[in-house]
Amino acid sequence: MTDHHYALGLTWLGNRGSGTSGYRDYDRDCVLTADGKPDLLGSADVPFRGDGSRWNPEELLVAALAQCHLLSYLHSAVTRGIVVTAYADAPVGTMSQIGHGGHFTSVVLRPRVTIADPAQVELAQAIHREASDNCFIAASVNFPVTHEPETLVG
Repeated sequence: MTDHHYALGLTWLGNRGSGTSGYRDYDRDCVLTADGKPDLLGSADVPFRGDGSRWNPEELLVAALAQCHLLSYLHSAVTRGIVVTAYADAPVGTMSQIGHGGHFTSVVLRPRVTIADPAQVELAQAIHREASDNCFIAASVNFPVTHEPETLVG
């Protein structure tokens, strides 16, 4: 077993002068930093008094699942001899809010993969399951991550 560690910095930027003196008295803005990477501007989602021009944690979770599937899929493709020439996704996550809490109920990935060999379309579709099984992020969540893949030849 090998452990991998992921360190970053997070700084809250939302103190308007009186801190958290009231629910409406502070901004939800923050900045995420990591050595050698551009800063990532974060906030809460707009319904939770956040700034819609910044990334929110819910979007980042969906993005992590989509990116992890992409990387796992490309690995599966190369090990199976499939030449992928393009890959795009339009994932959608669903979160149910219950009172002050809530949880994700699902994420649907919609990868659109272009491959070089028309004889490999069926295999290219099938390895999405393998990629999902190999995705560390999908294996770490407690809600279904499903796939609606499309394979093109080009």
